[in-house]
Amino acid sequence: MSKIALMFPGQGSQSVGMGKDLYEQYPKAKKIIDLAGDELKKIIFEGPQENLTLTKYAQPAIFTASMAAFEVFKELYGFENIEFAAAGHSLGEYSTLCAAGFFDFKDGLSMVKARGEFIQKASEANPGAMAAIIGLAASAVENICRESSSEGVCEAVNFNAPGQIVIAGVSAAIAKAVELASVAGAAKTVVLNVSGPFHSSLMSLAADSMAKELEKYNFNTPKFGVYTNCDASLTTTKDAIKEKLVKQIKSPVKWDESVKNIISSGFDKFIEIGPGRVLSGLLKRIDRSKKALNIEDCASLEKTLEELNK
Repeated sequence: MSKIALMFPGQGSQSVGMGKDLYEQYPKAKKIIDLAGDELKKIIFEGPQENLTLTKYAQPAIFTASMAAFEVFKELYGFENIEFAAAGHSLGEYSTLCAAGFFDFKDGLSMVKARGEFIQKASEANPGAMAAIIGLAASAVENICRESSSEGVCEAVNFNAPGQIVIAGVSAAIAKAVELASVAGAAKTVVLNVSGPFHSSLMSLAADSMAKELEKYNFNTPKFGVYTNCDASLTTTKDAIKEKLVKQIKSPVKWDESVKNIISSGFDKFIEIGPGRVLSGLLKRIDRSKKALNIEDCASLEKTLEELNK
């Protein structure tokens, strides 16, 4: 039996026009994107980029484009005699769960829209910043965060790959951490262009709101398991998912560990589904022997199907 790991991207991977050629060529993609509504479809296909970058549009747009690509892949490749595992980065966890069958697209889109609104409100109530620290070990970054917390909340929130960690917290603490990281020998530090301190404890307000929101939905038994962000563990039950989706908002994304756990479970074929190739790049940093195929448009779809059918 073939073993394939699916990866779904998060915010930052969006681009104007994503999914348009799939929409024009494949009825399955058209159906998904049409379900998202005319306003969102117009922003996905026409932008402008400034609007598409706003959290309230970016998150449902990426979710929609990712699911459109997934549905086309599922139809063309067929999922017989294949063992799947999957993981999604931050927002991408919703795409992953939808692909696994925990909930349908309509409910997923509703959850994603609510999540974006809750995160925006929490960011306004507890403003802050995020920065990427490149070239330092996780232990060094965590020590820097502890030292910088004299200025306020400062936490390591995205463990993306060895030597690539994102921190979040109040702006003064992040500024101090960036200075300390440079002194400690970081290869690069980048203050990110985001609207809040995502995945930090400053997002507790959003997590509380999401807990109430998720009570509105029924979750299904999934077709395959998902490696969840908050603990990097394989989750196969619907009962555990609601709790983990709440925790995810205010907890670090353990992407590096998730991918290593997938590899340890015997998966060596990876496919990134959705806009961009951010996760494919991280995979190379995590394990140089692994390479990801991707599906974001007709050309990449054809190339991936060709590779899989060899």
